[in-house]
Amino acid sequence: MQIGTKNMKNQSFTVRLSHAASGLRSAFRSEASFRTHLLLAAVAVVVLAVLRPPMTWVALCVLSGAAVFATELVNTALENLADRVHPTQHPTIRAAKDCAAAAVLVASMASVVIGAMTVAVALKLLK
Repeated sequence: MQIGTKNMKNQSFTVRLSHAASGLRSAFRSEASFRTHLLLAAVAVVVLAVLRPPMTWVALCVLSGAAVFATELVNTALENLADRVHPTQHPTIRAAKDCAAAAVLVASMASVVIGAMTVAVALKLLK
């Protein structure tokens, strides 16, 4: 489907899902940090399966991991769009990209803290 030949809004759920899956594939192919986060998420799943912490902590881990992936995807989208619209370096574009990268960092640090607390609770080091 070409842009301009059909309204991009109000498409079927399957078409929208296909676009979202395409975005995930694109991020997986182009972003090393996305692949690293995916590997760390797989490790977290194994750790959660072995330690079996309370479900509240599992839910916190899932939510924090989803936040990392969501911020990574938004960061990738912003970088791609900025590079396309303004291919030369510009201080404002650089600041926007840096802020998006910082959002990924903040989400990642929060996820690590939640993961560490989850392990501590599972090992009865924290109540």
